[in-house]
Amino acid sequence: MTEGRTRVLQVLGSSAGGVARHVAQISAALATRTPDGPDLVVSIAGPASVHRLVAPAEGQMPFRAIPLGARPGPRDVEVARRLRVLTARVDVVHAHGLRAGAAVVVAVATLRPAERPRVVVTLHNLPVGGRGVRMVSTALEWLVARRADVVLGVSGDLVERARTRGARRAERALVPAPARPPIRRTSAVVRADLGLDPAAALLVTVARLAPQKGLDLLCDVAGLLRDRIDSGDLPGRHRLVWAVAGDGPLLGHVAARVAAEHLPVVLLGHRDDVPDLLAAADLVVSAAVWEGQPLWLQEALALGAAVVATDVGGTSEVTADGASLVPAARPGHLAARIAHLLTDEPRRLALGESALERSRALPTIADVLAQLRSAYSR
Repeated sequence: MTEGRTRVLQVLGSSAGGVARHVAQISAALATRTPDGPDLVVSIAGPASVHRLVAPAEGQMPFRAIPLGARPGPRDVEVARRLRVLTARVDVVHAHGLRAGAAVVVAVATLRPAERPRVVVTLHNLPVGGRGVRMVSTALEWLVARRADVVLGVSGDLVERARTRGARRAERALVPAPARPPIRRTSAVVRADLGLDPAAALLVTVARLAPQKGLDLLCDVAGLLRDRIDSGDLPGRHRLVWAVAGDGPLLGHVAARVAAEHLPVVLLGHRDDVPDLLAAADLVVSAAVWEGQPLWLQEALALGAAVVATDVGGTSEVTADGASLVPAARPGHLAARIAHLLTDEPRRLALGESALERSRALPTIADVLAQLRSAYSR
């Protein structure tokens, strides 16, 4: 510490947006002076590609570019060199993600004991991929768990993994809930834009089109629901549209399934009107195979949407009783729950009220800052 100030370096790797936005939010909040909190001097290090995401205003937050890619590579030697210089100048290093956490603990280990900062690592995702990727990820998990002073996980399963790998202090990371998003179009206008009539059922999912989001499960369930409507098993519903907002690497795969199987799924791509879509939905549905603390579901709760979700990762920790949860990887269970709710309007309305109540209990930025200040303290 210098002159009563605690110097904090936030470190992140390449990010599709979620982690970068989180780092930007907490960095700005930590750097704001409060009467009851320590005086923190915050800077950020990460790939040049995230600069505008974490520090959009020039000079607002000191940023240092490091070539930390998504996977190990030849530039890691340069990453280690730069991180060694940066970490020797601060009191606390807070790394975000397993890759960034491993790079930080390796860099800090090369410093003299008197120079070593306190290391906090937040794990934002469950490692996924092929056997080789999982083996490397497991090795990095052991490294981070045993070398970091504090490990924060965005879901209970990540916290438990860190503990079993030897973490000295592991806690569930608090993530500030987003403010209630504004609604700019009525439900009738949104539905008209999607070509729906009043009797049609509208399901909405917001997701990056990536493996963790359960897109094959979504397609399987969409097929089952289509068959129910065709057979007259959903009274009052003669059409269903499942609108999926988002893009990502599996776009081609999902589009091919939708076309080949004639599924009632509409791929909307990236959208700037997500709150309008969520508010207009009969049901908001998450078919994910793993989630941390999904911000889009928190937005849905704040809008009073009726939510059905697979019970994976940290989803239940976010929704509690504010959503209807079903086991993962069981298309029949998810389809049956959706079908039941589509024909039970009182239950849907009650579920929306439960969502609103749950949204009021989600963590605030003040809760998050209190946790981080505790983690940063020696």
